[in-house]
Amino acid sequence: MAERRRALLSTYDKTGVVDLAKVLVRAGWELLSSGGTAAVLAEAGITVQPLAELTGFGEMLSHRVVTLHPAVHGALLADRDDPTHLADLAEHGIEPIDLVVVNLYPFASDPGIELIDIGGPTMVRAAAKNHAHVGVLVDPSDYAGVVDEVEQTGELSVDTRRALAVRAFEVIADYDVQIAGWMRTGALQPEASASPANQEGEDVTDISALPERLTLAATRSAVLRYGENPHQVGARYRTGNGGCWDDAVQHQGKDLSYLNVYDADAAWRLVWSLGDGPAAVVIKHANPCGAAVADDLLTAYRRAHEGDPVSAFGGIVAVNRDLTGEVAEALSPVFTEVVVAPGYTPEAREILAKKKNLRLLETTAPTEPELQVRSISGGLLVQTTDQGGFDRAACVTVTERAPDEAEWLDLELAWRLAAKVSSNCIVLVKNKTAVGIGAGQQNRRDAGRIAAEKAAGRAVGGACASDAFFPFRDGLDAAADAGATCVIQPGGSVRDDEVIAAANEAGMAMVFTGVRHFRH
Repeated sequence: MAERRRALLSTYDKTGVVDLAKVLVRAGWELLSSGGTAAVLAEAGITVQPLAELTGFGEMLSHRVVTLHPAVHGALLADRDDPTHLADLAEHGIEPIDLVVVNLYPFASDPGIELIDIGGPTMVRAAAKNHAHVGVLVDPSDYAGVVDEVEQTGELSVDTRRALAVRAFEVIADYDVQIAGWMRTGALQPEASASPANQEGEDVTDISALPERLTLAATRSAVLRYGENPHQVGARYRTGNGGCWDDAVQHQGKDLSYLNVYDADAAWRLVWSLGDGPAAVVIKHANPCGAAVADDLLTAYRRAHEGDPVSAFGGIVAVNRDLTGEVAEALSPVFTEVVVAPGYTPEAREILAKKKNLRLLETTAPTEPELQVRSISGGLLVQTTDQGGFDRAACVTVTERAPDEAEWLDLELAWRLAAKVSSNCIVLVKNKTAVGIGAGQQNRRDAGRIAAEKAAGRAVGGACASDAFFPFRDGLDAAADAGATCVIQPGGSVRDDEVIAAANEAGMAMVFTGVRHFRH
């Protein structure tokens, strides 16, 4: 059998394929190709053998069958250290193929039945399985290393082929996960919906929202400065087509750490959940310490910062409007780790450029994931995402007095914030500004006490939100003592009547939502 090297090139993404082919030809390799790749190579003056000439068959079934042939897969799968395999090749007149260059249809960006690639993954798997003899390239970003090696030695080393095989199997796994997810939730089934459980979690939810087999695939898209602590390593991974953090532009500052991204994501999702008006939030350890909605962004930021200026030190700021020079002036004296905004005016950039350690991130609006996944020992916990939100029409007034319009506006903001604060939590709001937040306490009374202490009298005439029901009237009494005149809570306690009576005694308006927002 003649000693010669052959490569099969069949790419959807033509980036770099001409330069790669030229290097292979100079090194004495023969090229096989078909369809669009063959046309691109021919246009560049590169000689290729048409795949149809190799197999004796042209493309069939609207391009569904092109490479599925023994002349291709026998050439890829033959173990050249096995005499019987070599005999089979000789009997059928098949010459080995030493390199496959394939990248797959971009299924995630435009899913559909005809973009489920069959021949490409089959060739990739065959070449990767037989990496002892065959190389496989699935990503143009890997071409440069192969080019250097071929130019130096004329072939690929065992170590290179093995590394490329690992990469190939990762790409195929990710591709299959994309298809399975689309077929499960997008192509073949209607949108799943979950019926809410009661406050004790006794109702059985519609489990169709959670697949029996959860297939996850993620691609590392950014190496972080470090993990949660400096002795840990960290990275950000992209799932599917990615999201706002893949679109983000960092204008200045040090590289992002794990907590920078985690807290920035919490801030960014929160600020976009507060409605349509200009809004600003300050996040510390993934919890809001300040938040406000106002008629203009400067007022919103000032009020958000004033909500808890002590905790705002070293925090994350997010705004839902382009950050202007006047907001930058207000923000500049405060030590802030990260600012996230949809854009910055040139004046704002100039002002904030003086703060060398401040990280400025600009990105698009966030999206909420369909599922939340957490690691536990030996497995994962998975749940549908709590979308939060507020529906005034669904609220039930349970007291003698109903909220007035100003109270409703404060109740809405308090409720939206409570959905994003670690449990147990109490949130106090006045004039669409968070004035006291008690987060992450083991009991609701302590959460209320902390919120009232932070409010320091500023909650008078404002609203109180509790992420879960008040188990005793003491929590309601604490809200009244802080000056709140209205309360929003899920309801559902065996002592609801006692709590309602307490509200009536204090002249407070109270509404039940029927929805709990625990957050751990």
